[in-house]
Amino acid sequence: MRRVPSWAWAAMVLAGVLLFNALFTPGFFSIVIRDGRFFGSIVDIFNRAAPVGLLALGMTLVIATGGVDLSVGAVMAIGGTIAAGLISRPGETPFAGGKPQPAMAIPVALFGSLLCGMFNGLLVAVIELQPIVATLLLMVAGRGVAQLLANGQILTFHDSGFAALARGATLGIPNPVWILLIGFVLFSVLARKTAMGLFVEATGSNPVAAQYVGIDARAIRFAVYALSGLCAGMAGLITTADIQAADANNAGLYLELDAILAVSVGGTALAGGRFSLVGSMIGALLMQALTTTILTRGVSPEITLVLKAAVVVGVCLLQAPAFREILAKRIRRAPAQ
Repeated sequence: MRRVPSWAWAAMVLAGVLLFNALFTPGFFSIVIRDGRFFGSIVDIFNRAAPVGLLALGMTLVIATGGVDLSVGAVMAIGGTIAAGLISRPGETPFAGGKPQPAMAIPVALFGSLLCGMFNGLLVAVIELQPIVATLLLMVAGRGVAQLLANGQILTFHDSGFAALARGATLGIPNPVWILLIGFVLFSVLARKTAMGLFVEATGSNPVAAQYVGIDARAIRFAVYALSGLCAGMAGLITTADIQAADANNAGLYLELDAILAVSVGGTALAGGRFSLVGSMIGALLMQALTTTILTRGVSPEITLVLKAAVVVGVCLLQAPAFREILAKRIRRAPAQ
């Protein structure tokens, strides 16, 4: 019998959440077109899931090597602050000789985020610190770096070109959705159409054996942390462009946890080895679908994290073969009783 994909359980739970809304939330699937752009709850799920989805792409490869990246939220803050600084701070910005340079905001911010990822990769792959310790350093220090870049202020700006990164639309679909789709395609090609994916899985499954067969496990680990930093920077740009401000204290706060949850419910093995980019995207959509459902149903926002945790536990239990076997036995015995 063909093995069920690891992401299938998350897909079924996501389908269940959408079905619940179809039955009990009037107009949930209604889509209207205004100013050439699609609007609606289902569009909003995809749009709002884009930052976590980007984080999940990088986190998937990191976790597949047996690591974890707790710093992605802080890297989002750094990337957003760099971009906002280049746009909004004439006479003060340290990046462009005191003159605002909107055209340089995106490439410089992404380069700075890439450097953050490379720093994590250096600590994990070369110095061989435990990933949770290495990335915790930047998780704590990164927000301090962002605050230094912003001089302890919330940087606000007004730039329609940069704001279009989050607020604009192409062919009626919000730009963040396109960015996530492009990122997913690029990562899928890298992971499944080149040897990179095999090397990542080999490194996560058995780094010693991988080293013996000629795979440079250090280079693979370094590369995936660098990619994770790049994804975090892109997510930070979307968040900053959306609110047209860079808040070093709150940008990306706790989103590293949502990214890890998305990866885990998507079927990627937290111990390393097997991974699923499709599952991670489904996991990101599931996290946002739950949040949107809670908001549209008028449930107190404080319950959001509790419900998310309950769903994650449920999906992880369904993914466990031992639990499914116990559940199947209970179901078979039920008619007899």
